[in-house]
Amino acid sequence: MRSLFLQTSVVVLTINVVSYFYFPQVLWSMIFFGPLIILGLLDITQKSHSILRNFPVLGHMRFLLEEIRPEMYQYFVESDTSGRPFNREQRSVVYQRAKNVRDTTPFGTVENVYETGYEWVNHSLSPKKMDHSDVRITVGGSDCKQPYSASLLNISAMSYGALSKNAVIALNQGAKMGGFAHNTGEGGLSPHHLQGGDLIWQVGTGYFGCRDNEGNFNPDTFAERAQNEQVKMIEIKLSQGAKPGHGGILPAAKLTKEIAEIRDVPMGKDVNSPPGHTAFSNPLELMEFIKKLRDLCGGKPIGFKLCVGKRREFISICKAMHETGITPDFVTVDGGEGGTGAAPMEFSNHIGTPLVEGLIFVHNVLVGFDLRKKIKVISSGKMTSGFGLVKRLALGADICYSARGMMMALGCIQARKCNSNDCPVGVTTQNPKLTWALVPEEKSKRVYNFHQNTVKSACEIMGAMGLEKTEDLKPWHLMRRIEAYEIQNLSEIYEFIEEGSLLKDPKPENYARACDAAHSNSFTETS
Repeated sequence: MRSLFLQTSVVVLTINVVSYFYFPQVLWSMIFFGPLIILGLLDITQKSHSILRNFPVLGHMRFLLEEIRPEMYQYFVESDTSGRPFNREQRSVVYQRAKNVRDTTPFGTVENVYETGYEWVNHSLSPKKMDHSDVRITVGGSDCKQPYSASLLNISAMSYGALSKNAVIALNQGAKMGGFAHNTGEGGLSPHHLQGGDLIWQVGTGYFGCRDNEGNFNPDTFAERAQNEQVKMIEIKLSQGAKPGHGGILPAAKLTKEIAEIRDVPMGKDVNSPPGHTAFSNPLELMEFIKKLRDLCGGKPIGFKLCVGKRREFISICKAMHETGITPDFVTVDGGEGGTGAAPMEFSNHIGTPLVEGLIFVHNVLVGFDLRKKIKVISSGKMTSGFGLVKRLALGADICYSARGMMMALGCIQARKCNSNDCPVGVTTQNPKLTWALVPEEKSKRVYNFHQNTVKSACEIMGAMGLEKTEDLKPWHLMRRIEAYEIQNLSEIYEFIEEGSLLKDPKPENYARACDAAHSNSFTETS
């Protein structure tokens, strides 16, 4: 191909030179051929891409097709139910509800209801009416002076920096309109969050917005910012589903003056988010840190977020709760399938317990240590519909987060360019040429609509089941096809242990080994 290109280029140039003496207008053709010849010569002489050296000019088609592959797959290949990580049906219902347009489907389901893994709930011949506007969950135990009345559905942790300024503004304005909470993510409390909506301030390993010059926790700056009226709860991030135990770096080249001020970091240096915390090193110290934050913020609800990893480590935290008498007000459970702007492929695919198993485990351990009545559980991970909300509540959650669902309400098209700064709809980019397209005043309405319509859908489902309260949802309400001719409810598939059963012997068999290996004074010690 390289030889053909060179021969063709010589022929074109020769024709143009010879024809010039008889028909000078032929040189206008070089407007087209000239750039192609120059491009081809550059392709041949460069040394980085073998395909361009062997296939000058034409080789660029490969890179173009690779660039638009996600869009081509969406538009021409995937079915309504085959797309990943969210299929077309899931995306469509978010868009429809965000726009407040018709979200019904014609001609029956496209799901294969006889496929292994298909899930459903059974309705009642005595349906109830559940008003979605009245469904609120109070977060805050006996040590909490400012409990928070939370919506069933809230915006999951997404930092300014990962999201654009306009996206953050739109999310918070939508939260204000709908009376639900907006998690700041670990990037700190930015001015763009302060649009009047309720906030859950997430404190990560970098302590952004509440750190000293060495990157350690600064109680003074935390206390000052935590007193903000919009901040309703504080969430300590222990790990996240997409990349648990990984941490991250914001390169100095990407650090703007605004982001540096928000994060309390100096300009000109890489900004580290360490894999672990420096404010505590064991479960007992974590409890003391929780108490410290609760005192500093004036008694607002304090909790922590984790993706379940080693089972004994969460059990050790629960043992520390018993020993100290200090309990968080909530625990957020993230699934190993959680999303993020950027994560190593291996971490996204193979590290961390998936949400269903993680949520059940956390719920069970809290029940087993007789702590569940004191602590609310928040589910985080891949939730876009009323049925998804109902499922998580049935498995042990009290309330839910949604991240990518809220992003789609903002206009995300699942281009999967979150890590490139080239998001075509301005959601996950800091490029002003792209962010201008996202108009907060318009998109905030869509965030509000998506929230309202999704919660309404969940309440309609629970009403159809004959339930009047979210607390009535139980694992046995969820049915799953195990084999072609075998159906079980989820309480038959998964073990749900009795209250206080981890405080006495014999302990439930599946939990006994991890429980015996767990110690309140160490995350890692097993002897």
